[in-house]
Amino acid sequence: MERVLGIGGYFIRASTPAALGAWYRDFLGLDADEHGVWHQEAGLTVFAPFEADTDYFASRSQQTMLNFRVRDLDAMLAQLRAKGADVADETQDMEGVGRFGWVTDPEGNRIELWQPA
Repeated sequence: MERVLGIGGYFIRASTPAALGAWYRDFLGLDADEHGVWHQEAGLTVFAPFEADTDYFASRSQQTMLNFRVRDLDAMLAQLRAKGADVADETQDMEGVGRFGWVTDPEGNRIELWQPA
């Protein structure tokens, strides 16, 4: 059986695509080129369907949630707060999995930040 090799892209609607791309670059350090190509560090990727009525994504209208791996969750959240980003107050620790925090981008998409254990 032929299998997928990994995530090839993540595409997101935006009312102002250039501004949203700049936010991801300036706030999260996502240094994609002019075609959106981003050379990320190797690491785990989790693919997990959630129940349709989950509140985990914050808004029921949000159908997917992007999760970024980070080296230091506390430093990333502090950096985002200093830049004026909409950062959730709570974080979550999952034994053996890691720590999680959340930020909402200017288009209202909740993003999960994960510091693996």
